Amino acid sequence: MPREGASYASGIFSADHGQLHLEARANYEAMHSQSAFIGWTFSGGEKLRVSATPIIGAVAGEAHGPIAGLEASVAAGKLDYYLEAEYLPAHAGRSGYLYAWSELAYRPVEWIRLGIVMQRTRIYGGDRDIRPGGLVQLTVRNCTAGVYWFNPGAEAQVVMLSLAFRF
Repeated sequence: MPREGASYASGIFSADHGQLHLEARANYEAMHSQSAFIGWTFSGGEKLRVSATPIIGAVAGEAHGPIAGLEASVAAGKLDYYLEAEYLPAHAGRSGYLYAWSELAYRPVEWIRLGIVMQRTRIYGGDRDIRPGGLVQLTVRNCTAGVYWFNPGAEAQVVMLSLAFRF
């Protein structure tokens, strides 16, 4: 829900089987675009848990072409860090673009997650800008609801609501 723009919905669907990771997205890399990825997850650690999933795929629609990325996380105790990055190379007159999303969060109790978030995206307009903000997530059983507030106090604020289900 961009403050100065039209609201829209984006969907992310993922499935993991062992180390195999499959993912499909709609309205994520650009409006009216769909993408699909395949990846392999590498993880380990007990006190310091680390996970990295390199992904490759393709995007079609308003943005189109091959795409590569990385989803990674590090967690220790009640703290965690998550990074998602992808690169869409230059294609058919469009310049290449690096998208990034990162979260640093704290879980005071198992069902609540509080933190800071930052993203670099073009989806709210043509600018390549970095948007910082805050996040709150609540988890009940297999459902997590979240609120992300980017650029709080600025003219170009964006509020993002998320709902995730685990099966």
